[in-house]
Amino acid sequence: MNKSELVAEIAKNANASKVAVECILDEAIIAITEAMKKGEEVRLMGFGTFDVSERAAREGRNLRTGEKMTIPASKAPRFKASKLLKDAVR
Repeated sequence: MNKSELVAEIAKNANASKVAVECILDEAIIAITEAMKKGEEVRLMGFGTFDVSERAAREGRNLRTGEKMTIPASKAPRFKASKLLKDAVR
């Protein structure tokens, strides 16, 4: 399911316009992104938690040359599904 299909499904189920649903969905995505940029986690009860994972610096190898190199520390977005969501999918 892509974004436009999701918008259409929500609009149908909520008896709302696609334009309104798309605007709300866009704002929700922006709000989640901004919270994660600040290092905050976003919990949606019954769905899951969005947060930022800290990855430590580590040693790696250049695959072309075999030369050792340091891969710098980084941050990555992470989503952890709630038990309710996991159970619904199983």
